[in-house]
Amino acid sequence: MEDIIDLAAQAGRALQDKGWLLATAESCTGGGVGHAVTEIAGSSDWFDCGFIAYSNASKSELLDVSPALFAQHGTVSEEIAAAMAQGALSNSNAHVTLSTTGIAGPGGAVPGKPVGTVCFGWASADATHTERLVFTGDRHAVREQTVAHALKGLIRFLEQH
Repeated sequence: MEDIIDLAAQAGRALQDKGWLLATAESCTGGGVGHAVTEIAGSSDWFDCGFIAYSNASKSELLDVSPALFAQHGTVSEEIAAAMAQGALSNSNAHVTLSTTGIAGPGGAVPGKPVGTVCFGWASADATHTERLVFTGDRHAVREQTVAHALKGLIRFLEQH
């Protein structure tokens, strides 16, 4: 796996090239993406802020995620990931956002959503993209893979928009 700090640096260069700011909306990663990007010297030029919204209440309060969406799709869903990313965009100065929501384990699995299930969102003013993946390994491994994938997805999103 590519080094997370290297991925954060690549994302930073892509953001600088566009003149864009990033905001993160993290649940299962608990600020891991924000930690990675702030390891990069000069990240204040392209990182606006990070929301760590672990509970559904905080997702609603901080990111404007509708409680009805949780009832309809569940917390770990592409719909929630999209709403988190869009909420971060609305509640920051960022031009692009990424979000993570998932089940890092060891508990929390529900039918159709095993431990390791993670949903991602990336959003800008004119586009939102989501993905759902299932990672393997213990809690640490799932969270690490999630941070890396979120950054890789951000780099792809920036290349396409």
